[in-house]
Amino acid sequence: MSELQIGDIVTGIYKTGKYIGELTEVRPQHYLVRVLGVLKHPMQGDLHNPKDADVLIFHERRALAFREQANIPKQMVKKFEGEIPDYQESLKEAMAKMKKDLEVAPSEWAEMSLKALGALEKDYKL
Repeated sequence: MSELQIGDIVTGIYKTGKYIGELTEVRPQHYLVRVLGVLKHPMQGDLHNPKDADVLIFHERRALAFREQANIPKQMVKKFEGEIPDYQESLKEAMAKMKKDLEVAPSEWAEMSLKALGALEKDYKL
């Protein structure tokens, strides 16, 4: 597979979120990606105990900010074809989709996640 180039528009999975961004640096194991849009909002809670409400600390997980850079493992980065969405719009859509998915499968974890997302929504000023 040919190596991606600086300036390429890519998708990258970082922790549990998925983003559209611009590749700004090629490193041995990672690509440095500048975030331009959100495809999937990160899951809430403890990354090591996904979908578990009974954890020591239930983390509020923010999406990476507009133009924030993230070091993403090379295997998690793919070339993106298509229109780059407006960051705020893409964040709003990703939040709405996650909330809808959580409401469909009620659980204690989903309830805690919805509460965390509500706080993030105010924080993001959506």
